[in-house]
Amino acid sequence: MSRAALFLLSIGTALFVGLLAWQGFGSVASTLLAAGWGLALVAAFHAVPLVLDAAAISVLFQRSRNGAHRELSLRDALFARWIGESVNSLLPAGQIGGPVVMVRQLSQLGMRMRDAASVITVSTTAQALAQIVFALGGLLLFGASAAHGALHDLRTATLIATGVLGAMIVGFYYAQRRGLFGRLLGVVSKVFGKRDWSALMTRAEAVDAAVEALYRERGRVAASFVLSLVGWVVGTVEVWLALRFLGHPVDWIDALLLESIGQAIRGAAFMIPGSLGVQEGGYLLLAPLVGLPPDAALALSLAKRAREILLGLPGLLVLHFSERSWQRRRATARVPAAD
Repeated sequence: MSRAALFLLSIGTALFVGLLAWQGFGSVASTLLAAGWGLALVAAFHAVPLVLDAAAISVLFQRSRNGAHRELSLRDALFARWIGESVNSLLPAGQIGGPVVMVRQLSQLGMRMRDAASVITVSTTAQALAQIVFALGGLLLFGASAAHGALHDLRTATLIATGVLGAMIVGFYYAQRRGLFGRLLGVVSKVFGKRDWSALMTRAEAVDAAVEALYRERGRVAASFVLSLVGWVVGTVEVWLALRFLGHPVDWIDALLLESIGQAIRGAAFMIPGSLGVQEGGYLLLAPLVGLPPDAALALSLAKRAREILLGLPGLLVLHFSERSWQRRRATARVPAAD
């Protein structure tokens, strides 16, 4: 773990513990325990938005005219998406670790590296854009049904969070259209010289060309965006279910507000591993607007983190064993056949 990641993780942990101590560990724990086995049902339901996210990835793949690579099945996309989300949720790799692992998993499943990298790059951009639309949509729906005075602080927080996300997406998209991977490798080659970078540069430029070609497939990119947006909306059911099991049921609009704005706040804090502490602070900010007590808001955040652990730990174990299996196959392929 780098020093920067360790520093950010320490800040997030301190904020997380501080918020729990402020509200009282006992009251938050008792609220969370009230959910019981309902937390397992919440975790199981997460498979639905996960499948939609996988579909948003697989729709971007297409069979080449000469049959050089096969289409990506929904099963393979789901496997990669699950592993990538597990890395993003539980490892201190920011939000970049998941996409990198997804590219590696897809390449191990038979996809060409340049195709896997281009599709994950474009699908990540589409998903982030869908998240902004989701956040703004949740704010508009809540504003149509809430008192005007309750929205001032919420608008400010939402605009800040979506502004940060929007700026990052615009910058990321612009960098992609300007040859992101080739330029990054060019910088790396200047910093870490003393070797031949020509082969890697050729691969990086191939990925840039694949990204550019994929953005010209506007129908596929639009389909990926729509599937990602539907995935965000369907994820609202997790909040709705969790709060019912926690003994603090809310209506659909309130659940949509908590999920849409909460995810925007979490996304804006992508540098902190797991957005630890920031997610909890976001729910505390939103809780008064939907009539939710602070201990229930923190219990909701912990319920979502319990879901991340229930699904993420098996994902990391699968990643570990799949990497070992891949390394063994590569080592076997290098061993020359006996005479």
